[in-house]
Amino acid sequence: MAETNNHPPLDGNALVALSLRRAGVDRMFGVVGIPVTALATRAVTLGVRFIAFHNEQSAGYAASAYGYLTGRPGILLTVSGPGCVHGLAGVSNAAVNAWPMIMISGSCDQGYFGRGDFQELDQVEAVKPFSKLSVRVRDIKEVPRCVFEVIGKAGSGRPGGCYLDLPTDVLHQTVSEAEAEELLVEAEKGVEKEVIGIVGQSEIEKAVSLLRHAERPLIVFGKGAAIARAENGLKKLVETTGIPFLPTPMGKGLLPDTHELAATAARSLAIGKCDVALIVGARLNWLLHFGEPPKWSKDVKFILVDISKEEIELRKPCLGLVGDAAKVVEMINKEIKDDPFCLGKTHPWVEAIQKKANENVSKMEAQLAKDVVPFNFLTPMRIIRDAILGVGSPAPIVVSEGANTMDVGRSVLVQTEPRTRLDAGTWGTMGVGLGYCIAAAVASPDRLVVAVEGDSGFGFSAMEVECIGLELLQTQRVCLVEFVIVHLLHQNVTPCISAVRSTLVRYQLPVVVIVFNNGGVYGGDRRSPEEITGPFKDDPAPTSFVPGAAYHLLIEAFGGKGYLVGTPDELKSALTESFAARKPAVINVTIDPYAGAESGRLQHKN
Repeated sequence: MAETNNHPPLDGNALVALSLRRAGVDRMFGVVGIPVTALATRAVTLGVRFIAFHNEQSAGYAASAYGYLTGRPGILLTVSGPGCVHGLAGVSNAAVNAWPMIMISGSCDQGYFGRGDFQELDQVEAVKPFSKLSVRVRDIKEVPRCVFEVIGKAGSGRPGGCYLDLPTDVLHQTVSEAEAEELLVEAEKGVEKEVIGIVGQSEIEKAVSLLRHAERPLIVFGKGAAIARAENGLKKLVETTGIPFLPTPMGKGLLPDTHELAATAARSLAIGKCDVALIVGARLNWLLHFGEPPKWSKDVKFILVDISKEEIELRKPCLGLVGDAAKVVEMINKEIKDDPFCLGKTHPWVEAIQKKANENVSKMEAQLAKDVVPFNFLTPMRIIRDAILGVGSPAPIVVSEGANTMDVGRSVLVQTEPRTRLDAGTWGTMGVGLGYCIAAAVASPDRLVVAVEGDSGFGFSAMEVECIGLELLQTQRVCLVEFVIVHLLHQNVTPCISAVRSTLVRYQLPVVVIVFNNGGVYGGDRRSPEEITGPFKDDPAPTSFVPGAAYHLLIEAFGGKGYLVGTPDELKSALTESFAARKPAVINVTIDPYAGAESGRLQHKN
């Protein structure tokens, strides 16, 4: 194709990057290599910040969380074959949590497909079970349309993951600059978004009537309400009507946990006795006991607000309102305004919730007030809670994962602002911690990010501390890296040496990672003597890690600050210093290995 005006042609890499930028993408997460390295480089030159990871799994978790925090699709870039497979973790996490995300992967040359080409895989089919839309670009002229299509699909309707496949031969094709512009303009015009249902006035009137005549109403909201930015409407609804509210774990903070109508500390009473429950942006899945007895009353009437008609049809509530959570709540508020009602502080239901909540909080505070050393889970969690609250506003984003660590943290840590809690989520995904931390710091640069992690959860993605590391002098880098490698090898902990020796200076992010180190999954070796038999009885227990692992030294290898703490004063000092510095840090908190329990607080759910 002839080129005019002396402008060089654009190859597929450049056109993909240009399409992404024109579609509003300004952040991308991933791991580069053949055939997408040039794509990342082109994107950076156009103003897209590329956050490079060691592992596509962590990068995918970051992209999914970024989509949740910003409301715009997070972008994951991977290489072909195994890179795409590793990235499936992030796409599936986005799908189950209903977060907008796009995975873009290079793939083998179309002409060699089916013949055993390098890293060959039918990636479109592999991703389909986890994506709203999977598209392969078959020619460079399809690039802009496909890019805009997946971005539109990921973020509209019920958000979710989408996939874009870029064969190597397409990335090497070229078009003129003029033709590229024509293709981009056409793609922008052709964007179609999923149509969201419009709730009828009669349905709103019925919802308000159910709430008005309820004896024990309850408002439940989840991260669907959070991504819809429904917090202002929910606050108005709660405070106008006086109805108690219950957030799901990542709904915490839409209204402050300290609000007088918060029913979190009286959860069992609230869901067990309510007669009408308005569920906003939350699913009646395992997190809410499926909306079924015995946790819920058999006579409870559910008003389910969800953006997905299919979700409402699945749950079969008394009343389903299909629409954006913020808009539906706004309509409910408008209807109530014309004929207001309020339960009042002396209403028997409100008094019962507050009484039970106060009783449970008092019991918990009595336990938290004790300084237990060696640490149990409650003592350090109380100190961390107080330190986070001491930061004020904007409140830190708290990332939490691990069995006991996450479960205890859900009860103890206090959320006061929207979208400030990220945890294992609907799918109960472990290993999300470092990816979420990096996404949070990139999405909300004005906030401190604090991760409270179990040692098992931290271990999934611990090497990503390099992404938040600070610069050291070259001599310090070499000496410290060698020291950490020798130290870890001495403990029989094998680090990824190639990753440790990689580029040590990258992103200066205000992330403090707190590791609850109890020597293993749930706390190390919990076997009875009868279970320690067989030909491999001298091996460590399946739940055991190296006792006293020096996790704090990992961050020091990359120029951050590490702390080893085992007493209240040591932890308070480490938190004060690291929070004030707002620089990368890992605080290794030594926990009594017998302090936890296998099932945490989810009973039969491990």
